[in-house]
Amino acid sequence: MGKLDGKVAFITGAARGQGRSHALRLAREGAAIIATDTTAKVESVPYPLATAEDLAETVRLVEDAGGRIVARDADVRDSHALAAAVKEGVDLFGRLDIVLANAGISSPAPTLLMSDDTWQDMIDINLTGVWKTLKASVRHIVAGGRGGSVVITSSVAAIHAHENTAHYSAAKAGLVMLMKVLAKELASHSIRVNTVHPTAVATDMILNEATFRVFRPDLDAPTRADFEEAARTLNRLPIGALEPEDVSDLVLFLVSDEAKYITGTTQVLDAGGVL
Repeated sequence: MGKLDGKVAFITGAARGQGRSHALRLAREGAAIIATDTTAKVESVPYPLATAEDLAETVRLVEDAGGRIVARDADVRDSHALAAAVKEGVDLFGRLDIVLANAGISSPAPTLLMSDDTWQDMIDINLTGVWKTLKASVRHIVAGGRGGSVVITSSVAAIHAHENTAHYSAAKAGLVMLMKVLAKELASHSIRVNTVHPTAVATDMILNEATFRVFRPDLDAPTRADFEEAARTLNRLPIGALEPEDVSDLVLFLVSDEAKYITGTTQVLDAGGVL
């Protein structure tokens, strides 16, 4: 018996990183998975984005764990693609109970020097893309009449300011009020809405040269070890970065019946970084 037996979860950004980890964790607890990610290019992002092979690997891992999954290429900037992917999954599995609005990008840049495209891509994906995700999916939870849970991936950057992240922090902070408004609107349907706010997580979005340089501008060619040395100074607990599975633990709790009365909250997973 799993905590999510018979339930269905829609997860964006599922090809790798936190999204893949969430898909695998929820599947192991009995949920069927509707997974999306995209191979679309974003020129302002300074690291390689997910591939079709990455999404296929998520499918393989979920199926090897005994789970059921349907995965489609759908950019969170494309409302029609999102709606089609969700509908296909709901038609296949018969319901929707959980939405994890997880997809996002990072593109560190000084506030007054970043390009218009860098700003706009960030807002389009990390803020507007979440709204489009919710618009395409949550109505299926409402239609089911059984209640459900929505978890939006924000960041500690929504709470604590860091240089070169104005666009990222603005988007992630915007998600907090989006969550709170939606939590009020959906409470009568017994649908809970919360945000999670991790510190740095060891995924491809963080483990790349551009991010290493933000953390270690004093070095010409910083490595992961150099990054983690600097990152540890931001956290109070002795850790540089979380693993994706650490965030999945919190997400699983929030979507389970153990959190049945938790809604409208900002769940901080920051190793004490905001203290």
